[in-house]
Amino acid sequence: MTGDPVDRLLLPADPWRLVETRPSAGEGMLETIFSLANGYLGMRGTPSEGRPAAEHGTFINGFHETWRINHAEAAYGFATTGQTIVNVPDATVMKLYVDDEPLLLSVADIESYERSIDFRDGVLRRDLVWRIPSGSRVRIRSTRMVSFTDRHLALMSLEITMLKGSAPVVVSSQIINRQDDSDEFGAQAGTSPNPGEKADPRRTTALSHRVLEPTGHWHSKRRMLLGYRTATSGMTLAVGADHLVECDADVERLMSTSKDQGRMVVRTRITEGQTLRIRKAVAYHTSRSVPTRELFDRCRRTLDRVRETTFEALEAEQRQYLEDYWTRTDVEVPGDDGQQQAIRWCLFQLAQAAARADQQGIPAKGLTGSGYEGHYFWDTDVYVVPFLTFTSPQWARNALRFRVNLLPQARDRARELAQRGALYPWRTINGEEASAYYAAGTAQYHIDADVAYAMATYADITGDEGFAARDGARVLAETARMWADLGFWRSNGAQDFHIHGVTGPDEYTTVVNNNLFTNVMARFNLRRAAEAVTALAERDPAAHAALVAELDLHDGEPEEWLACADGMVILFDEALGIHPQDDRFLELELWDLPATPEEAFPLFLHYHPLVIYRFQVLKQADVVLALFLQGADFTAEEKLADFEYYDPITTGDSTLSAVVQSIVAAEVGHQKAALEYFRDGLYVDLADLHRNTSDGVHIASAGGVWNCLVHGFGGMRHDRGEVSFDPRLPASWPELRFPLTIRGSRIRVTVRRRAISFVLETGESVEVTVRGERVRVTAEGVEVPLADQGPLRDDSRLEESPAIGDHRPDGSIITSGLPADPDSPWEFPVSAIEDETA
Repeated sequence: MTGDPVDRLLLPADPWRLVETRPSAGEGMLETIFSLANGYLGMRGTPSEGRPAAEHGTFINGFHETWRINHAEAAYGFATTGQTIVNVPDATVMKLYVDDEPLLLSVADIESYERSIDFRDGVLRRDLVWRIPSGSRVRIRSTRMVSFTDRHLALMSLEITMLKGSAPVVVSSQIINRQDDSDEFGAQAGTSPNPGEKADPRRTTALSHRVLEPTGHWHSKRRMLLGYRTATSGMTLAVGADHLVECDADVERLMSTSKDQGRMVVRTRITEGQTLRIRKAVAYHTSRSVPTRELFDRCRRTLDRVRETTFEALEAEQRQYLEDYWTRTDVEVPGDDGQQQAIRWCLFQLAQAAARADQQGIPAKGLTGSGYEGHYFWDTDVYVVPFLTFTSPQWARNALRFRVNLLPQARDRARELAQRGALYPWRTINGEEASAYYAAGTAQYHIDADVAYAMATYADITGDEGFAARDGARVLAETARMWADLGFWRSNGAQDFHIHGVTGPDEYTTVVNNNLFTNVMARFNLRRAAEAVTALAERDPAAHAALVAELDLHDGEPEEWLACADGMVILFDEALGIHPQDDRFLELELWDLPATPEEAFPLFLHYHPLVIYRFQVLKQADVVLALFLQGADFTAEEKLADFEYYDPITTGDSTLSAVVQSIVAAEVGHQKAALEYFRDGLYVDLADLHRNTSDGVHIASAGGVWNCLVHGFGGMRHDRGEVSFDPRLPASWPELRFPLTIRGSRIRVTVRRRAISFVLETGESVEVTVRGERVRVTAEGVEVPLADQGPLRDDSRLEESPAIGDHRPDGSIITSGLPADPDSPWEFPVSAIEDETA
C-alpha cells in the first residue's frame, strides 16, 4: 500500500486529534475508532442519543459469561468452557427531543458538525447545529470521558443552546441493559446472528440465555443504581449514575429505575439564547463474587468523590496523566500530519487498552468491541508488553502479573495435556483454555515461550530484580519444564532435541514437527530459565530455597534445560539456503498468491483448513518473526534469504504480520517494502484495511506500529539488557524521534540520515551501542555519525517466490498453483509432468 488510505474528507489529518467532519453514525468502524477506554472500562463511540448504531458496547476488562462448548465430536482435553466478554449496561445514552422531534443523525437537518477525540486529554467531543422542522436552530455540545485517574469512572455532559426560536426540550438520560434487553426503539447490543455459531471466528458469540440476572435497583433525586449477577460465571456488577442539571429556565426532573433500565427525564422550555446543561457521572464496579449491595456502596463512594470535586478538576487530572504518558511515549515523524495522527492514534489505543488494566490481561481488541470474545492471546506478550516495558514499566509489570496469577491454571492445563510444568491457554479470560479448535489453538505451545520472552525483556530492561526473583523465575522455570517434557531426544549421528505436534504463529500450517519459531523460542525459554534459577541461587539463596521448595525443583533440572536448548533442532536447508518453517514445509507446493482473486482473502473465510494446510502459504510471518525476536541467533545472510523466501508466500491475512515484515524488511535492506508494510499496519483500523475494525481495534497491530518505528526504522535491538541501534530511516522521512525508558532512566533518540543522537532526560546515564560503538548517554547529549541507512535491496525479488523452479533435496521441482476449481473443466496437467521429467 502506498500513500494515505484514510478518507480525509471525513477524517481530516490533525496531528493530535481524530476528527469527524460529517454525521456518519451507525458505521461500526467509526464506533470503534472513536471508542474511549482506560484498560478497565471501555465505551464504543456510539452517539449519545443512542441511535443509529451498528453495535452498542460498554465493556469491563475480565467481566465475562461462561458457556459450554458443544463439540460435534469431543475428545479428551478439548476446551469445554467458552468465555465471552459481557456487554455491560450502557450509560452513554442521553436522548434529546426538541419540539418533540428526536435527534437522529441519520435524518436530522444538520447545519454544522464536528466530532473529535483529543489524544492529549482523552475526551470525545461533539459540536453540531441542528435545524428542526419548525425552523428553530439548536446548538448541541456533548462530551464523554473515561477516566484514567479513576478507572471506575466515566464523565459525560450535554449542553443544548437555543440559537433561534424557542421550543420544549426533553432529555432522557438512561442506563440500559442491552445485553439482555433493548431500549424503546429496539436498539440492542450487536452480536453474531446465530447463538453458539460464528461464521467469522474473529467475531463474538451470541449468548442465547439471559446473561445479566438483576439483583437490585435503586434511585433518588440525583442518583440511580442497577445491580446484576452473571447467570453462569457468577460475576457481579453494579453501575450507578449521578446527574447535575443547570438551566436558565425552570426544569422538571423525573427519576425511575427498573430491573433493566434506569432513567432520569429532564423537561423544560428554553428560548433564544438560553442553555440547558446536564452533567452525568457514571461508576462501574465488578467482582468475581462480592454481593452487589457491596458494589452499590463502592459506586456510591466513587460518585461521592465526583460531587466533592468538579468535572473540570477531573478533566485537568486526565490531561496531566496523558501529558506524562506522551512525554515518555510519543514518537514523532515530522512532515506528514496524517501519518503523525495515525501514529499517535495507535499509541493512544495502547494507553486505552493497558493503562488501568491493573493486573488483568489486555484483550486482543482492548475494550473497543466484542471481537475475539474479549479474549487475551499471545499478542500481548510479543507486541504490547515490550512496548510497555520501554515506555511505561509499571503497566508492563501489571500485564505480567496477570500471567503470574494464571500460573495455577497453566499448571492444570499442562497436566491435562500430559505435560509437566505449566502450559498457558491459547485464548482465555479466566485462565482456562477457550479455544475450541485445538489445531490452531492449543497446539500453539509457543505461547509459553512468548510469555517467557515478555518476562525476560521486562527483567532485562527495567532491572526489576524483585519481580525477576519472586515471579519471573517461577514462570520461566515452569515453562522450561514443559519444553523439556514436551520435546524428546533422537540420535541421528548426534543427539538432537525435537519438538513435534505443534503449531507456530502461522495458523495456515498446523500440528507440525520442529516448527522453527517454536524451537527457537523454546531454546530461548530453556536457557533463560536455567540462567534465572542459577543466578537466583548466587544472588539470593533464601529466595532460591523458597523457589525450590515451591516448585519441588531438582538439582539437575537447570542443567537438563541447558542440554535441551543446546540440542534443539534448528532446521536449515542447504539447497535453498533457508530455514524451513517445519520438517515437511518444503515438501508442499507453493500457493500462487498473485493469481488468487482479491475476494478470496482472507483465505480462512473461503477455504477449508485442509485445503490451506496442503500448501506453502502463510497467514502471518512465522520464521520472519523468529528473525526479529531472536535476531542474534541468525546471520545477516540467513535473515535476507529467509525474508525473501517467505515474504512472497505470506498473505498478511493476520493483522499481526505486516508490522513484523516491516521490521525485518528494513533490517535486510528491502526499505521500500518496509515502508509499505509499516503503512499497512499503521492504517489497519483507521482505513479498515481488514474490513473488521467494527469488531474492535487491533491492539497488537497498534503495538506493532511502535515496534516498526523503534525496532524497524530506529534499528533498536536488545539482547540480555544490552540496547543497540542500527537505524533504517526511510528516504522520505527527515527524522524520527522517540523516548525510551531503560533501567529507570529516560533517554530521547533522534535519527537523521547522517547521524543518530541521544540525550538523557531523567535518571542516571545509560550506555548503548551504535553499529558496534559503545556510547554513554548523558544530559549533555551525544551524536554518532551514520555513513548510511543500511543496505538497499531490489524489491522485485519479493514479487514472486525465488524458490519456484528450484529443486528440493529429493530432486523434485518446486512449483506454485491454486486449489482446484471444482466447476472448471478438467485438464490433464501435462506441464507438471514435463517439468518433473525434464
